[in-house]
Amino acid sequence: MDLDDAPAVPFLGDALPLVASDPRWIAVALDDLDAVHADHLHCERKAAQSALSLIRSYPERSGLVAAMARLAHDETRHVVQVAQLMAKRDQTASYDHGDDYAKALRDHIRKREPERLLDRLLVFAVIEARSAERLRLLADALADPKVAALYDSLAIAEVRHRDVFLSLARDAAPTTWRARAVELAAIETAILVDHPIAARIH
Repeated sequence: MDLDDAPAVPFLGDALPLVASDPRWIAVALDDLDAVHADHLHCERKAAQSALSLIRSYPERSGLVAAMARLAHDETRHVVQVAQLMAKRDQTASYDHGDDYAKALRDHIRKREPERLLDRLLVFAVIEARSAERLRLLADALADPKVAALYDSLAIAEVRHRDVFLSLARDAAPTTWRARAVELAAIETAILVDHPIAARIH
């Protein structure tokens, strides 16, 4: 079963209290959907790569390996879906110009194990959660029902992926994962304050 077909785990998401995006973001995004789609393509690609990087780093953790293999498969399928959407719009992909938001979060990943594993899982959970929120905003605002339906399905999938990372974080550090999740959520809030509003997923 693909992760996209698995149920979400609401109580896990409650452990990651993110603030809502600035209300101005959706207007900026709708004003330049080509830029949003181009960025979204790379977001999905990098999500797959992040999952595979965890397999490379922690091959001895069989549960993590299995979960990340499935997640990478799902994210790659999302790359295909976004690429198909762009093709229908006669839009070509652009180069990846980086993601200052994700970089700022990664800067807070601790260097030593086992804290490094916990922080990587939680940072990926934060990124998935923010993606889910913004894809939901797009799904609710887009006029084209087929495109809106696609973004609705992708938003739901990102919530499930968030919960996969949170579940792995819980397993990796049962006594400390919740407190660290709250810390990283607060860090993400501070990052957003200084982050420019742009027609991008992050």
